[in-house]
Amino acid sequence: MVSSKLALASVLVVVASLAQPTGSEASAALRSNDQGNPSSPLRPEGTKPAVTPEMRGDIFMARKMYREAIEVYRQAPVSPVIMNKIGIAYHHMLDLAMAKKYYEQAVKLNKHYSEAINNIGTIHYAQRNYRRAVNQYKKALKLAPYSASIHSNLGTAYFARKKYKDAMKHYELALQLDPEVFEHRSTSGVLLQERTVQERAKFHFYMAKTYAKAGMTDRALQYMRKAIEEGFKDRKKFTEDPEFAALRDLPEFQQLLTMETRVL
Repeated sequence: MVSSKLALASVLVVVASLAQPTGSEASAALRSNDQGNPSSPLRPEGTKPAVTPEMRGDIFMARKMYREAIEVYRQAPVSPVIMNKIGIAYHHMLDLAMAKKYYEQAVKLNKHYSEAINNIGTIHYAQRNYRRAVNQYKKALKLAPYSASIHSNLGTAYFARKKYKDAMKHYELALQLDPEVFEHRSTSGVLLQERTVQERAKFHFYMAKTYAKAGMTDRALQYMRKAIEEGFKDRKKFTEDPEFAALRDLPEFQQLLTMETRVL
């Protein structure tokens, strides 16, 4: 049984991601942050942007230096975004109690802050409180109904509760909103996306099914392969479920059906 700490190892962060800026890229990143972040101070046009504690914290987060990020975030003016970012830093350090504390502070400062509400859901998920996670993600979706990441999280929580039809519904919605939602690999931001599941073979089967229904053949075959490699036994579903109908005449599909399960 995988511990909640190990489960957190595959948590991905996907919104408002930052690279590690250098040179001209740093200037562009600072300009973008200065223009798009209401917590950044206004500056006269033509002058160099001040590097704020929040910007420094974001850079530390991108470098996975979470303690340092927390230290400099605390130097920034208190805001929902800052409280949420401190929570994410603690989350990456596997300190769920402190992460939850700061997410809740962010929500107290802004009860409509969907990202922090979502992130509280990821705490419940990591602690295997899947019902609470579902309820938290639903709250977040009421505020941000077009968030692909939150739909994905809700789908994963339903999957953990073995409510596979509900999981598929939200995976499909997530994919419609963002065709790359399941492939994001960035490491900093303000919203957490959960990827850890216990039944990996079955999860990959449903991902293959989701991509197949969306007409994304390459990704469907990729996840079909993963499902079989992870030991998915009910292969007749690939030949019977209507979502795979368009793939069945492909040589790659036929080859995968005869592939042996990987020995772990």
